[in-house]
Amino acid sequence: MTSFQSTLGEGEGIAEELAASQREISIAEFFEKNKHMLGFDSGARGLVTAVKEAVDNALDATEEAGLLPDIYVEIREVGDYYRLIVEDNGPGITREQVPKVFGKLLYGSRFHKREQARGQQGIGISAAVLYSQLTSGKPAKITSRPKGASDAQYFELVIDTDTNEPEVRTEETTSWDRPHGTRIELEMEANMRARQQLHDYVKHTAVVNPHARLELREPGLEEPLKFERATDELPAETEEIRPHPHGVELGTLLKMLEATDSYSLSGFLRTEFTRVGEKTARKVLDAFRDRYFGREATWRAPRGSGPDAVDVAAVVADATANKSAAATEEFGRRVAERLGDVERVSHASVESAVEAAATATAEAHDETIGSTVRENAVEAVWTAVASVDDPDRLTPDLYAVVDEATSTRKDDATIQRWAELLAVRFSNLDDRRHRVTRSALRTLVDEAADRTVASLDATVGDTARENVVEALWSRTRRVDDELPGVREVADDRDVASDLLESMRETDILSPPTGCLSPITAELVEAGLRKEFDADFYAAASRDAEVHGGDPFVVEAGIAYGGSIKDDGSVDLLRFANRVPLVYQRGACATTDVVKRIGWRNYGLDQPGGSGMPNGPAVLMIHVASTNVPFTSESKDAVANVPAIEDEIELAIREAARELKSYLNRRRSLQKRREKQEVLGRILPEMADKLAEVTDRDRPNIDGALARIMNNVSVERTVEEGLVTLTVENYTDRAETPEVTDVCSAEPELNGRADEVSVVDVDGEWVLQWSPTVPAGETVEVEYRLPPDADFDVQVDGVEAEKLTVNA
Repeated sequence: MTSFQSTLGEGEGIAEELAASQREISIAEFFEKNKHMLGFDSGARGLVTAVKEAVDNALDATEEAGLLPDIYVEIREVGDYYRLIVEDNGPGITREQVPKVFGKLLYGSRFHKREQARGQQGIGISAAVLYSQLTSGKPAKITSRPKGASDAQYFELVIDTDTNEPEVRTEETTSWDRPHGTRIELEMEANMRARQQLHDYVKHTAVVNPHARLELREPGLEEPLKFERATDELPAETEEIRPHPHGVELGTLLKMLEATDSYSLSGFLRTEFTRVGEKTARKVLDAFRDRYFGREATWRAPRGSGPDAVDVAAVVADATANKSAAATEEFGRRVAERLGDVERVSHASVESAVEAAATATAEAHDETIGSTVRENAVEAVWTAVASVDDPDRLTPDLYAVVDEATSTRKDDATIQRWAELLAVRFSNLDDRRHRVTRSALRTLVDEAADRTVASLDATVGDTARENVVEALWSRTRRVDDELPGVREVADDRDVASDLLESMRETDILSPPTGCLSPITAELVEAGLRKEFDADFYAAASRDAEVHGGDPFVVEAGIAYGGSIKDDGSVDLLRFANRVPLVYQRGACATTDVVKRIGWRNYGLDQPGGSGMPNGPAVLMIHVASTNVPFTSESKDAVANVPAIEDEIELAIREAARELKSYLNRRRSLQKRREKQEVLGRILPEMADKLAEVTDRDRPNIDGALARIMNNVSVERTVEEGLVTLTVENYTDRAETPEVTDVCSAEPELNGRADEVSVVDVDGEWVLQWSPTVPAGETVEVEYRLPPDADFDVQVDGVEAEKLTVNA
């Protein structure tokens, strides 16, 4: 039966009809039908995504202008729609750029730059405009006042999805109370079902951008959510960098080779890549030489009088014609002397010896020794030394190499046979200069080993083979031939591939980190402290690493205890380039790494030993990169890149180790507190019982608890107006308690005036003393007060569980 597919094309004009139906699709039209790819797949999520894109733009604009961000976000219900308003205090946007920035997808200034930025493709805010017009049919309203301008410009615009061009409906000059900045209004079909995600986004943005001030107003909020800045320090400015050699791919390298103005490979490497100077370029090109030319094998220099010795002078003389006997004799002698001064000889060293000997001989005898004579001498000497026509002469040399490189368990017959077969293969090389690449050398060794195994029923393992390859390669000589030019490499994919592999195998410094602006461990902790009331905070910021030629830095922070809820899994905050990742937590590499860490080792509960840990904790992860590998265009999750996952894990573990120490110390202090409470109850009873049994006065147990618990004791005694504060240190290390005595009258110091401060605060006198007390030592301070004076002693600087105060 004839299929339908088999009849296609039988009728005339089918191809033309199919061709007529083909047309180009604009990027705007594509995303019009695939808005879910950008995070606008529902009304709830669409509203959050629109806020995110607008706030990200505002943060980028203000930071680039060196301004501390003040960002206002308002959501209003307008009939069947929601109106989103976002204002910032940035530098504003010029009149010519406003339509393109907001009304043209894939329009931006950062896509080709290798430096950290929240947005790069130029899709985000224009996608929000597109979503707004698709769901409400209303234009976006933009007000922008550039810094220094007397008036603001007001626009109403939509995106022409057929052409991906802005269509300006209204343009006029207007007044605005902000001296500079940008305001955007969007009406869209949305709902507030994702209210929690919206609040999380704004709060987490405040955490990871502690230099920003944010305000959110929305329906149902009695008071706006305000997030004040925790620092006046702007993120470090970033600098654009060139690609790193370890990150480019073959197609990119070919494109760079075609576009460069450099003619030499050395110039190309030094001008087009970061971290490549003259020394590094030389290393790359040395590795490229080995791949492009191969290396020349070397053989033991011809010397001695044994059966394998070569009379180099005689060989040269036989190859030299039409020269005087004296010149011929001296030519051969000089070549023999030069080759006799080296341990091993390559084809290039034979050429060098012949050239030097010919030049010196020609000068001494006033005879011309031309290129033909020199070439004949080189060929004759190399044939004799390398035994090109007689592989048996190479066998002793190769036997010594194989014997040294393999284990002592190899029998002599196996080594001998392997060496013989290697000698045959070197003699049969197409290149009579014995030039081989490392891969070709490995093939020679494997072929000879396989034949050895077959002929002797011997065993030659991978380790022995690799050792022989390494031994032979270490005896080869790098070729000094002129390298191909940039254009030649660009025209040959295989040669470009050799260059790429040479770049990858060369040890090159990591890219400079001036293109990145990590938060820093200090500000990660400051952001957590600002938004989370916890008992413990820790943060870690890793050194820069490289993925795909792009440098990246991973930072982690932990907040634990306090008012953080203990109602299940820890709260995981994910960030990329200072932007919160609100959705697709389960698809994110950050989540995967957190789940596979053994959190019980760090003091957190983890049911089943894997998965998200439980406890009153917030865990924050930030990935900063010039090109964060997201899983989709909506940029909600980081892809599972091994290099990034490794750094995420190391950053988390670094911060978690501090948490472990804190929890261990807290458990230790809890046990100490319980012990003190027991002793505090028992000691008075013991003193009373002892007095009763012995019929003596009740013993003074003041200070006994401190001595038993190895505490720091602070005791106050008053006698006839003389107050003595005594600090005794029973611990095993020096302590510096901060003693504060609030007195109703001015204390009169009796010494130690240089160590003690006395300040009048609203009619009360505050005495402050911070002595450093070595282990086992006692210090005291004296001062006088009127008999009717009141006082209140407070001690800080020592953990309560290690402190005993009798005052």
